Amino acid sequence: MNIVTLKPSKEKSLLRRHPWVYANAIDHVDGKPDVGTTVLVRAHDGRFLARAAWSPHSQIRARVWSFDEAEPIDHAFFKRRVQRALAHRQTMVRDTGAVRLIFGEADGLPGLIVDYYVPDTPAQNAAGSGQIVCQFMAAGVEAWKAAIVDALIGATGCPNVYERSDVSIREKEGLEQITGVLAGDPPSDTLIASENGVRYHVDVQHGHKTGFYIDQRDNRALVQQFAQDRDVLNCFCYTGGFSLAALKGGAKRVVSVDSSGEALALAQRNVEANGFDAARAEWLDADAFKTLRRLYDEGERFDLVVLDPPKFAPSREHVDRAARAYKDINLTGFRLLRPGGLLFTYSCSGAIDADLFQKIVSGAAADARVDARILKRLGAGVDHPLLTAFPEGEYLKGLLLQIA
Repeated sequence: MNIVTLKPSKEKSLLRRHPWVYANAIDHVDGKPDVGTTVLVRAHDGRFLARAAWSPHSQIRARVWSFDEAEPIDHAFFKRRVQRALAHRQTMVRDTGAVRLIFGEADGLPGLIVDYYVPDTPAQNAAGSGQIVCQFMAAGVEAWKAAIVDALIGATGCPNVYERSDVSIREKEGLEQITGVLAGDPPSDTLIASENGVRYHVDVQHGHKTGFYIDQRDNRALVQQFAQDRDVLNCFCYTGGFSLAALKGGAKRVVSVDSSGEALALAQRNVEANGFDAARAEWLDADAFKTLRRLYDEGERFDLVVLDPPKFAPSREHVDRAARAYKDINLTGFRLLRPGGLLFTYSCSGAIDADLFQKIVSGAAADARVDARILKRLGAGVDHPLLTAFPEGEYLKGLLLQIA
């Protein structure tokens, strides 16, 4: 067995059950572990701390599988972890065709993301179809890929597994980006997932993430709840998740902005798939920053604005630039609202924590000379659980605000 021994006092985070071991915490390694190999992590005095996956190319040198010295890391281990994750979702998540089945460290499978798209019709569901989509983002889960795929198929009964490991973080793990079929049939080009009474086309092979922003399910439901008879602006709309929710909720008019013509085309297919009145939906293939300013200059005003931009801060080195970008769009978002208007604003940048994001939005409200009240703090759904020992898992944060 390969043994990783930490420097004195570097065991404190593991004793708090934080699942990462950084390179600078390691004193020495006994053995020559390969990429993804399971290693024993010990304190400097020899105490057992964890079993972890070794990643020699990453600054996160080891990711914890288990804090139980008696628990072996084998095929049965992955079956147990997958079954436990599925049981949580079956208990906590209802009436959705898209669910986050595995959320990395929070489900004891660090570096693994698994989304499950349930068939749109009961007949298809009974036939055991559907689509599982995986992202293997760390050396450990990459090494156990076959066991994980087997466990997923066994637990769900879904035979179709597709890989979307085309994420840059794999390069830090010494892994190439890769996509392709892992089991069963290729994803359908017409895959549809239903959520909160709305049907969404999902592009598993080419769309963002695994094809759909599952993490925003509860927040789309909130937009649907508040959209009745309102003029709505949705910036960075992608395939129209919030736009469709607003239309379902009875919005008078929805203006949606995105710089991807392909995403907007799929969004318009979503309008047709739901039988919504296309005249209530306007789609702008444009830069969101410029469009926000143009709409304000032209005197446009809205009752509800959604700002759900891509990740502005991929790392801590980008925080200052990202903060300026977030303030820019929120400043104009506030200015575009009528009295009593609602702003749904989000950040998915892990390097921007919730406190900093609120300070940025507060600064934007002050510069816009509006009195803004926070009605609700927003985040991902219950299928994106957070470990108390692992605050890094909270990447999505948002605010629902109302101006006087």
